[in-house]
Amino acid sequence: MAGRPTLLLLPGLLCDAALWAAQVEALSDLADCRIADLTLDDTVEAMAERAIADLPERFVVAGLSMGGYVALAIAAMAPARVERLALLDTSSRADTPEQTRRRRALIKMADIGEFKGVTPRLLPLLIHPARTKDEALTSIVMGMAERVGKNAFLRQQRAIMERPDRRPLLARIHVPTLVLCGNEDAITPVELSRELAASIATSRLVTVPDCGHLSTLERPEQTSVALRRWLEAA
Repeated sequence: MAGRPTLLLLPGLLCDAALWAAQVEALSDLADCRIADLTLDDTVEAMAERAIADLPERFVVAGLSMGGYVALAIAAMAPARVERLALLDTSSRADTPEQTRRRRALIKMADIGEFKGVTPRLLPLLIHPARTKDEALTSIVMGMAERVGKNAFLRQQRAIMERPDRRPLLARIHVPTLVLCGNEDAITPVELSRELAASIATSRLVTVPDCGHLSTLERPEQTSVALRRWLEAA
């Protein structure tokens, strides 16, 4: 890959730039890192359009969880512009009815004034159970949720619920693609990453040991090494 690419980094639900801080530090010598704001829109397509509006004609993109949904939307709407793709702790599938019911319940709670961001009760879903007492890590996770806030949370949940099934897209992706997942991800289990990797001919699958859903924060060195290899590969 000639030159220094623009690397678009897409956060997950209730996440902001802090999700990618370690990767920006580790990869800035290789790429011009840009972190999208995914708090302003209520569809993944609108998030995708806003995220790429001011980018150069060609760029590379990495997304985690909801950010992965947006990355796949970008790959669908602007395939000629995407040089490389990284899908972290995410899925190509639409929500199941049960997932949608849970999201609607959370939206209802937030609407009546009970939005509390990420509470200690929810942390075992987001990070490896062994890390739930790691105050340095948990404070980052809860701080991001507080900064994103209720209104953006509602928009993001609506976008996630209404996202399409992207599995038909996967066979049309022909750029170097990293698929990475924590091996104990409770939200998007590793089987979903295996499905992604099996369906994208140009992909490489990396599973991160002793890691939950937020791989960039939980295992920043391993995740950054995998992203670096993805950026440098011929």
